[in-house]
Amino acid sequence: MIQGAMIPGTPLIEAVDLCLSYGAAPVLRDVNFRLQRGEIVTIVGPNGSGKSSFVHALIGAIPAAKGQIHRAKGLRIGYVPQKLGIEPSLPLTVQRFLNLPHKVDKQRANQALIAAGVADLGRRQLRQLSGGQLQRVLLARAILLRPDVLILDEATQGLDQPGTAAFYRQIEQVRQELGCAVLMVSHDLHVVMSASDRVLCLNGHICCEGTPEIVASAPEYRALFGTGTQGALALYRHEHSHSHGPDCDHEHSFLSEHRTNDH
Repeated sequence: MIQGAMIPGTPLIEAVDLCLSYGAAPVLRDVNFRLQRGEIVTIVGPNGSGKSSFVHALIGAIPAAKGQIHRAKGLRIGYVPQKLGIEPSLPLTVQRFLNLPHKVDKQRANQALIAAGVADLGRRQLRQLSGGQLQRVLLARAILLRPDVLILDEATQGLDQPGTAAFYRQIEQVRQELGCAVLMVSHDLHVVMSASDRVLCLNGHICCEGTPEIVASAPEYRALFGTGTQGALALYRHEHSHSHGPDCDHEHSFLSEHRTNDH
């Protein structure tokens, strides 16, 4: 892992000729990628395409077989997993959960819940939350330390389409408030792509990348997902629009907003 000073305008994370494998089985090859502050990037691809493995490599959870990953010195990463398994008999409130593994200031915890759109859930038991509420609590946990990069690995799995759209609108608000970069792995193609500045389509390598419109019309993308996804993307953009100002801003662990000073 190579790290440098966090200089304005330089990538927060960069992968250079990255290759990943599990034993002798290749997972990803020759991936070059840069993540800049303030942008929202979505990673899409079929099952087994290397999406989650790529994210886990970026945060240092799995090693590279070849190539390099550069991360800015002192980079703070917030991570929201697909789901959190909770023992039904475990008495754990949202506030207590936010204090794991280290106690945080109550005001800061409340601010994180507000930013995640669940200001009134602090005293609720985790086991009593709906799927959407729990994902927003996980989002609050991830943004407690005001991360430079917010990573979501299939964070809306199990939510219906309205709940998914609402969750991604919340992510956009977090991005604007914190000025962080957002990197999302998702199967919600037209919904999440419409919330993105840039899309990376993986299938063992980078099939195509660019703006959502460019990727949705790319032959490689349409071969993987069909031609109907482009129309769905256009329809969703018509119903929901937003602007991005220039300053807007393995499982590793569900508590992994960590600072990467030394690895």
